[in-house]
Amino acid sequence: MKKTNTIYWIVTGLFSVFMLLSAIPEILVAPGEVTMITGLGFPKYFIPFLGVAKLLGIIAILIPGFKRIKEWAYAGLAFDLIGATYSMIAHDGWMPQISFMLLPITFLFLSYYFYHRKSQLVAKIEMY
Repeated sequence: MKKTNTIYWIVTGLFSVFMLLSAIPEILVAPGEVTMITGLGFPKYFIPFLGVAKLLGIIAILIPGFKRIKEWAYAGLAFDLIGATYSMIAHDGWMPQISFMLLPITFLFLSYYFYHRKSQLVAKIEMY
């Protein structure tokens, strides 16, 4: 249980930091974000929405409890990362830099896996 919990918090922490570092410039509508996102064909008003949605997703994942909200947060962040990756590929074609997106997607799925693993272990302990 302790090993699973430790791995969960390390992976979830790394994933949360990555998402937070991408959410802050979006919330602040930084010029680099405007250039990148409008360059992909999305409207400028979409940028702060994405940033706030990421921030709320991070909060939902980090706060214990609220299982249903946590599931929705994981789904929303997965849609964000997969959608961003698809948009970059559709707009620019495959480029080696896009491979970097595998890192946060991997952290997302590992966090989700260990969240459920941890929940199962807690349920087993509560049964006894």
